[in-house]
Amino acid sequence: MNHFDMQLSPPSRRESGKRIARTHAALLDALLLLLEEKAFEQITVKEITGRAKVGYATFFRRYPDKEALLHDLAAQEIQNLLTMTLPIFHTADTTASTQALCAYVWKHRKLWRALLTGGAAATLKEEYLRLALQVAEQQIDSDAWLPVDLAVRFSVTALVETLSWWLIHDAPPNVEAMAGIVNRLAVQPVFSPAD
Repeated sequence: MNHFDMQLSPPSRRESGKRIARTHAALLDALLLLLEEKAFEQITVKEITGRAKVGYATFFRRYPDKEALLHDLAAQEIQNLLTMTLPIFHTADTTASTQALCAYVWKHRKLWRALLTGGAAATLKEEYLRLALQVAEQQIDSDAWLPVDLAVRFSVTALVETLSWWLIHDAPPNVEAMAGIVNRLAVQPVFSPAD
């Protein structure tokens, strides 16, 4: 029997799953790096696949377009943001949490500018609202003066709009000042006790 007659066994499901996960992570990382360099609208699928060292056809087996990849990236970033936002719901002093949130957004401002002001803005807001409502149902005091779902809707909308303004502003306030603005506009009116 020569080497041409030998049948190669297909990769195991575990190996295949690991490869898919690596490809997914490489594409997300590539898009994230490219967003640090230029606007989303200027990025091509060819640049993403080149940076990720992934085949062009492989990209399209996983995503119909670059917007779908951005949506996946947005979902990941929303999870990061929610993780930072959760302490706001459990503390009387919301300043530290809003400062951490604003520092994170500012550190990744090119990405967040693309997410909040680009083609994914509506999707990002919907996904953030959906996840925040899920968290709120489990963790926010239902005896608050304002219905929980309204409080979350107001806070998410105020947060998204305020951060969007910050990221496109010609002379943006620094992180500490912006945290104060976010705290006063999006957090304190909703989570302060009723008079």
